[in-house]
Amino acid sequence: MSGAALGLEIVFVFFLALFLLHRYGDFKKQHRLVIVATLLAWYLCFLIVFILPLDVSTTIYNRCKLAVNSSPAEGNGSYVTLAPSKQKCFKPWSYIPDGIMPIFWRVVYWTSQFLTWILLPFMQSYARSGGFSITGKIKTALIENAIYYGTYLLIFGAFLIYVAVNPNFNLQWNQLQTIGIAAANTWGLFLLVLLLGYGLVEIPRSHWNGAKRGYLLMKTYFKAAKLMTEKADAEENLEDIMEEVRKVSESIKYNHPLRKCVDTILKKCPTEYQERMGRNMDDYEDFDERQNSYPSEKSLAKLHKQVIYSVQRHRRTQVQWQILLEQAFYLEDVAKNESSATRQFVHTFHSQEPENKIIQYFYTPTVEWYWECLLRPWFYRVLAVVLATFSVIVVWSECTFFSTKPVLSLFAVFIQLAEKTYNYIYIEMACFLTIFFLSICVYSTVFRIRVFNYYYLASHHQTDAYSLLFSGMLFCRLTPPLCLNFLGLTHMDATISHKNTQPTAYTSIMGSMRVLSFIADGFYIYYPMLVVILCIATYFSLGTRCLNLLGFQQFMGDSEMTSDLIDEGKELIRREKRKRQRQEEGENRRREWKERYGNRDDSTRSRAVHTDQKESSFSETNANRPLSKYTRSNGRTERDRIELLQDAEPLDFNADSVNDDPLESDSGR
Repeated sequence: MSGAALGLEIVFVFFLALFLLHRYGDFKKQHRLVIVATLLAWYLCFLIVFILPLDVSTTIYNRCKLAVNSSPAEGNGSYVTLAPSKQKCFKPWSYIPDGIMPIFWRVVYWTSQFLTWILLPFMQSYARSGGFSITGKIKTALIENAIYYGTYLLIFGAFLIYVAVNPNFNLQWNQLQTIGIAAANTWGLFLLVLLLGYGLVEIPRSHWNGAKRGYLLMKTYFKAAKLMTEKADAEENLEDIMEEVRKVSESIKYNHPLRKCVDTILKKCPTEYQERMGRNMDDYEDFDERQNSYPSEKSLAKLHKQVIYSVQRHRRTQVQWQILLEQAFYLEDVAKNESSATRQFVHTFHSQEPENKIIQYFYTPTVEWYWECLLRPWFYRVLAVVLATFSVIVVWSECTFFSTKPVLSLFAVFIQLAEKTYNYIYIEMACFLTIFFLSICVYSTVFRIRVFNYYYLASHHQTDAYSLLFSGMLFCRLTPPLCLNFLGLTHMDATISHKNTQPTAYTSIMGSMRVLSFIADGFYIYYPMLVVILCIATYFSLGTRCLNLLGFQQFMGDSEMTSDLIDEGKELIRREKRKRQRQEEGENRRREWKERYGNRDDSTRSRAVHTDQKESSFSETNANRPLSKYTRSNGRTERDRIELLQDAEPLDFNADSVNDDPLESDSGR
């Protein structure tokens, strides 16, 4: 099994990242480089989280092996184990051979840092650029990132000059590398504590509120009112942008040098607008530079950028509105079925997407009723209690992990107890649950936060390229300090435990933080204590209340604005529900009419076809018969008709003789 666990987790994490990216991104419409870069960033961050427990168990085994093969001694520079064992060390099932983990961590860490500080910011500007060529987009991206890159180069250059001039500093390349890593981790830890403090409270509370049907329904109504406002705003913005595109398309004709740019813009417009502009466009008129003023290529690039943004926002609000309607209808169905005597779940509307037959076989209406109306609320309550317990343990450990005698961090206590018996499965499970919970609290906050329309991760393939790349940047910056914080909570970091023990492979690539003692002994230890203040602020919803006072509509039960928006959303849902019912009733009537009169219409249609065939055959038969019997009478009738036409005198048309009064025309004749 040597290295097999590492290979299995590498494959599993790849498919996990691919699944999440498929849920939020759009593989068909977004650029392949954006998909690949985001997938690589997510994959590397998730990989660090899943592989780190294996590194911990391997390090504990190496400490045990070192303690057995050598006599531990204090103060002579040799490694001293936490609990020397007189028995033979057992190799863990997930043991990774020596030399693999340092190389693995070095590749993963520096690749993620290259992505977050260099490649992804450049690709963000490239994706947002409205240029019409690759060269133009690259030029725009370089200009936008000049200040971004220049700031870092200026700070780093000033630091190098200060180190070179000051004789008290004698830093080598490894120490400079450690300082750079410490600076990146410090920035990441600053943001990590903010996100962690929100997630530790909001995740258990959201699951507890998930058991309240009335709360979820009211919040859905609130979201419907807000989303309808955003949807109307997106439609209005799209109309304004399409009007500008129409004017530009009419002014720039087919033989204008910038016509290719206009055609590129038109391809990004919705189909109905393209058809409307195509009907109203006259490409046979030449352009005249002396008479008309035409937009420049720079203004067209700006318009192109606005078109991409407005179309993406309009499509996203349309999809989110349909999803929210389905959610509201389902919650209303749950509220109705709670008092059902038959204990069978009845849906108001049938699902528009075809369901799996296996799911239909096992997930019957009776099973659905028991789950939705009886079991699910209790399951969410129990899960909320478990998550709240984990949150309390994390907050306690964050405030006490610097204490080594006695050991107050509960995670460190759990790991040290398992280390005494070398129960590697327990060690890996405890480490995995701990770092997985921390990752959920941090990463879920990244998925939930929304910075206006600048950054927003929307599910069902509605996230734009800029937000995907920005999320990759955040993950790559948050994961290394998250792992270091986890190692500090479990006292696997020598900087925290203050013991000369063998470090983990992940810690070894970070270097010794003793180079910057004020960061290692100060910021890394005392700053995570702020998570207590942030948890208290999140529990009392101080951030939500501040945003509500500033005019940003937030869901608050004791707010008059919230009540008004709930009533508005309830009316919107009721209106859409009546509309959906009328559509289904019309479809049912057409289906019943077709089933009832479909056979009769088919028989009538077959009789009509048979009659036509008989008439055509009869006419063909009459045409083939001799016409001598009818020749004389037909000839006489034709001669009488010719004589009447010859007796009629032709009348000359005179405009003056035309009168409106019919009596005058009769008298004149």
